[in-house]
Formats: sequence, C-alpha cells, structure tokens
Amino acid sequence: MTGQMTGARMVIEALKEQGVEVVFGYPGGAVLPIYDELFQQNEIRHILVRHEQGAVHAAEGYARSTGKPGVVLVTSGPGATNAVTGIVDALMDSIPLVVLTGQVPTFMVGSDAFQEADTVGITRPCTKMNWLVKDTDKLAETIHQAFHVAASGRPGPVLVDIPKDVQFATGAYVEKPQARTSHYRPQVKGDRARIEELAALIETAERPVFYTGGGVINSGPEASRLLRELVAATGIPITSTLMGLGAYPASGREWIGMLGMHGTYEANWAMHDCDLMINIGARFDDRITGRINAFSPGSKKAHIDIDPSSINKVIHADVPIIGDVSDVLADLLEIWSARGRKVNRPALERWWSQIDEWRAVDCLAYKPGTGIIRPQHALARLEALTKEMDRYITTEVGQHQMWAAQYLGFEDPNRWMTSGGLGTMGYGLPASVGVQVAHPEALVINVAGEASWLMNMQEMGTAVQYRLPIKQFILNNERLGMVRQWQELLHGERYSHSWSEALPDFVKLAEAFGCKGIRCDSEEDLDDAIREMLAYDGPVIFDCLVEKHENCFPMIPSGNAHNDMILGEAETQGVIGAKGAVLV
Repeated sequence: MTGQMTGARMVIEALKEQGVEVVFGYPGGAVLPIYDELFQQNEIRHILVRHEQGAVHAAEGYARSTGKPGVVLVTSGPGATNAVTGIVDALMDSIPLVVLTGQVPTFMVGSDAFQEADTVGITRPCTKMNWLVKDTDKLAETIHQAFHVAASGRPGPVLVDIPKDVQFATGAYVEKPQARTSHYRPQVKGDRARIEELAALIETAERPVFYTGGGVINSGPEASRLLRELVAATGIPITSTLMGLGAYPASGREWIGMLGMHGTYEANWAMHDCDLMINIGARFDDRITGRINAFSPGSKKAHIDIDPSSINKVIHADVPIIGDVSDVLADLLEIWSARGRKVNRPALERWWSQIDEWRAVDCLAYKPGTGIIRPQHALARLEALTKEMDRYITTEVGQHQMWAAQYLGFEDPNRWMTSGGLGTMGYGLPASVGVQVAHPEALVINVAGEASWLMNMQEMGTAVQYRLPIKQFILNNERLGMVRQWQELLHGERYSHSWSEALPDFVKLAEAFGCKGIRCDSEEDLDDAIREMLAYDGPVIFDCLVEKHENCFPMIPSGNAHNDMILGEAETQGVIGAKGAVLV
C-alpha cells in the first residue's frame, strides 16, 4: 500500500505490513481516529481489555508465547500512564512490544490540555526507544522502525506517541522495505577468538556448568535446539534462571533444576563450586548471585549476551562474548567439534558424583498434608494431570510463582510466562489472556495467589467476552505469602499488613463474571476438582484453599552467599552437614 492517506490509516497499514494479527487496547479520545480505521477492516483483531496495564501484560503473554512483538493501543494521559508498569516489566524481562499511544494535538502539547501527559518523557527510561511523531509523513516509517528496534538485539518495549492532529492529517505512506533501520544493527556474530577460548576451557574444565537465561528463549527456537545439542554432546550439567525455564527440558539427563534464591540445592551448590561457569543469555541478577563477593568464587566465567551493557555489569567475565545466542552457540559447536569434541571425562564423572550427592538431599520433597492442601502438593497434582497436554503456564508473583517454577516441568521454550525482573503482581491473569488469544486451542493456566490475582481481576471480563477458556488456578492462603514468609524469617514474626480481612468469595465472583467457579479445600477432592476445571470449555476461577503458613524452600536469604540456603524440611530432618554433605 502506497500513496497519500491519513495518519490513522497509516497506523493500520503499517501494522498489517508488519504482520500484526492482534492488538490489545482500550479506546479514548486521543486515539479515536485509529479506532475508526480499525472498525473499517477485518485483518487485525482488537482485544478490548478492562485496564491499560492489562493490555500490556496481555501483549507480553502474546509475545512470549509466540516470539512475535506484542502490540498495544491506548489513549493519552492516564491511558499511557496506566501502561507504564507493563512497559517496565517488558523492559526488565526483554519482551518485544510496540506500544502506540494517543497524544493531544501538537498545538496543545505543553498546555496542560485535557488528558495530556509527557508520555515520551515518562517512558524514556522504561523503553528501548520512543518517539513523538509530529509530522504525518514520518509516521509510517517510525512505526516500521519501532518494530525493528523492539525485535532486534536484546528485545524490549518501544513506544510511538501520536498526536490526534497527526492522525487526522494526510501524508505519504512509507512501505516497510523503504523504512530506515540501518541505524540500529546490534552485533549478532560473536568474536571467534573468544569462542575459541571458551572451547578450550570446555576441554579442560573439571567442574563446568551451563547457566542459562531468558536470552536463550528470546533468541528463538534454534537457540534452544543448539543448546540441547551442546549439552548432550558435552555432558555438562545445566541450570537456568526463572526466565530461562524450558530452553532445556526439565526431563533432560543433565538438568539440575532452577538456580537462585528459590532454586534447587544441587543447582546452587554446583554454581558455587564450579570451576567453569558458562553464562548463556542471563544477566547475573541479584536473585541469582546472592552476595556478589561470595558468588562462584573459584570459577572462570564466560558470558554470552547480545546486550553489551550486560557484560561486566555485575560479574566480571573472563571470556566475554557479545552476540546472539543462536549465532554464538552455532559457532561454538562448530569450533569445539573441529577441535575433536573433547571434555575432561574423568573429572566430569567425579563432578556428577558430587552433584548426585547434592541431589540426594531431595530439596523439593514435602510431607503430605493432613487433609489440608499443601501448595506444593496442589502444583505437583496439577503437573501430573496436565503435563501431557498442549499446555502454557502463566503466573502471578509470590510464593505460588516459585512453587510453580519448582514443581511444574517445562520441556519446550515459550511455554512459561512469568514476571521476573520487575516481579509485577497482577501480571498473570492478563498474560494468560494474551497467551490464549495466540493459542486458542491450547490449555492456558494461570497459577496465582489470591492477593496478586485481585490486582487485575477485571480481565476476567475480557476472557468471558472473547470466550477465552483460561484457567485461573489460585493457591489461596489468605496471606501475602512471600511477604509473610520474609516477616517470619527475617523480621521477628511481626506480620505487618500481610493479610487481607476482606477477600471475596471466588466462586460467586466467577459467577458474577459469567464463568465457572470451583472451590477445593481437601487433598482427597483435589484431583477430581482439577479434572473438572480441565474439562470445562470456558474460563474457570479455581479457588484452591491451601495451608496458610507454608514457606517456600530452598531459600537464600537476601544478601547471603550462594551456598547459604535455608532448606526447610530436608534441613530439619538432619540430612545436611558441613559444605553441603549428605549425611544419610
């Protein structure tokens, strides 16, 4: 499509040319011309959310489950500011989004007009790039640039602010191939000499470990395939951050579990005692490292990342490699194979013997409850009853999120959507909306806590309107569980405002929304209740009443060393000795 057209029409044509199928949004005065153009076409589907924060989280869920940029359309002022939390969330977790915001007419900018906000100023620190378009002739090219920036390099959110008069005015449409994008070309090929250096270290390492993150998933399915090939060929143990789950299968032979504050005993000890750490697409965030000066003290550290600013930002890299994970892993496999595919087998066997000792602690074991449902058991049963299904999982934020990461197994990338860096309560429900829109025939479950779920519960209206059969699996402990846990362990059991005395009846709430509600409060009824949830062909709110004061273990207290874990039941049963030795 070329020629003269209004700015509003340009927006729709640019989205079509970018292959956009779905937009999540909420109309308002400053975007009505664009909404009018949406009404006059049938190629792009619009999902009307109930709050702009929900629109961004839904677009995140769509993006993370498809690998394609999510698109958001909201109005000026409060429409844009309501979207900010979701935009920051996407920035922290490297999720590609294109957010289109309306703005007051150009001649009113700066006059404190009705529903005016300095959207570009507000979002400058929380986007990869943003634009205020004052010239209709530049609008189409700017949107094409926005998609390029969002999806290239380290993915992230971008924002295009479009004044209302620019939407009404006529200008020349610029097609995607003609848009200027050469100014943003991140480095994707890693330095070959550095990759050679890493291959040599792999050959001689006695206690190596792969430490993987969301960058593997963001790089695309080829990155996960290459990672699996490399792990299988070398026999090196592999762990992952919260964001990287699924890049390597949870059933894989070399998988040692998630890493970090609530990671497994064996993963955290392996990271502490390794002599070669190979970081692939992770950023050494504080929930992984614990106390910096005690983090993996005796290891050589290689770091593969497409974002140059992540290299040496937190942890010094002995072998820094800037590049896309897929490209670097392909080169690493080629170089390592050409060198003879060598590893230090005798030392690796000893390393695996040590890891097997740590595994014997069985840090995620739990005793069955006495009628009352333990949250670990609820998720273990959810895993058992759904693991063979075409399943996508989203979560809210808190204890339930960590239990979901511990007890649900992910065999493939793009199946696990959670808020990592920002830890945004209210993320999971709207994210499940976006995932279900992207995968209408799949099973989409949001694992939630009652407090986090209530933050964006209005999006159940979106699910009902669009007949999205999302399942809301709420572990209801009537507490702000993670806050309560920290208050118990670190603040002298002073439970300051960590519960609500006015929770809704979730079954009645479900009925009020026009969906199905299920309540379960006993272990013996749990399997049947989950099967009932799965069998229902519409949206469900499942109120699973669980033990109120359960703690999530293992746990590295904030500021402690990586190997300084609280283990809970394994510890109280006396099976752990000095330096992590197993005493049974």
